[in-house]
Amino acid sequence: MDSTFKVMVNENMSFDITNEDIVNIDSLSISENMYHILQDNKPFVAEIISSDFNQKSYIIKVNNNRYDVDISDGLDLLIKQMGFSLGTSKNVESIYAPMPGLILEINVREGQAVNENDPLLILEAMKMENVITSPRDGIVKSVSVEKGDAVEKKQLLIEFE
Repeated sequence: MDSTFKVMVNENMSFDITNEDIVNIDSLSISENMYHILQDNKPFVAEIISSDFNQKSYIIKVNNNRYDVDISDGLDLLIKQMGFSLGTSKNVESIYAPMPGLILEINVREGQAVNENDPLLILEAMKMENVITSPRDGIVKSVSVEKGDAVEKKQLLIEFE
């Protein structure tokens, strides 16, 4: 499967990288965080200054130039498109199915208080279990689905007060 990653450098330069691009990188590890890279017969020394693996955010120095690098995969882009990005998550009033699937488990009920990142339900899609978490602290106003329901993409799942 050929995955494509969206790479943002210094918040002003964006490009795509595929798995094939990653496999074909001519690099040699010099130390734990330093690499010698050969690209188009030009040598580069790259050092990973800091990394936040969970946020897919890195600070890299290449030939003494510093770059802030953010990497997004297909799921990250879908989450952002659905409005679950960090800047808008506090205003989310409703949660919709990100894809068609089957509700395997519901962890909340109407009137229940939830905290940000609490698991709300599990949606099975394409033979994978996806835990849908709360984008913010709040009170569950309504749960529009039941365990065992088949849902369509963008179908209302949960509303907050």
